Amino acid sequence: MGCDAGAVAAAIREAAAVITEHRDELVRLDQAIGDGDHGENLKRGFGFVVARLDESTPDTPAAVLKLVATTLISKVGGAAGPLYGTAFLRAATALGDGPELTPELISTALRAAVDGVVARGKAEVGDKTMVDALVPAAKAQGSTVGEVLRAAADAAEAGAESTVPLVARKGRASYLGERSAGHLDPGARSSALLLRSFADST
Repeated sequence: MGCDAGAVAAAIREAAAVITEHRDELVRLDQAIGDGDHGENLKRGFGFVVARLDESTPDTPAAVLKLVATTLISKVGGAAGPLYGTAFLRAATALGDGPELTPELISTALRAAVDGVVARGKAEVGDKTMVDALVPAAKAQGSTVGEVLRAAADAAEAGAESTVPLVARKGRASYLGERSAGHLDPGARSSALLLRSFADST
């Protein structure tokens, strides 16, 4: 993708399509250790985001991410809406009002997004949550926007896989205790899916 608002909006549309494509997988993952609504909630939420983008595309990358954030916070139930909404909102704030993204801005936005999720969800690496995918992703570096996003996606996928043997310490999955081990965390998986989609859009 380019790095202006239109390109960011296009990347968000692609991400919405990826979430729709993986909706059933995310539902199955969440049925195993949660309440089963993660895939449907995210699909609905990103559907509302696309509808908002159809009405008008904001004029800066940050404004696009802010639209995503406010839509997810207001439309998505469960933990996913507030957590992803906070991530996109913190990323938008970190980007400022510039017309184009740079590798440095992407790295800054990723770190801000993760800080927001950690602050909101009070989770840390090892708790078997989306944080296990996002914290490694936020350390990604690169000389181009694409390089940063691809490194972030690689790290997020490895981080998501690392949740399989873990015993959950946060959220609905923590109620299962030892029985939560052996399952991929749905939030970590959706985080990895989104970052891979963003990387593929560059």
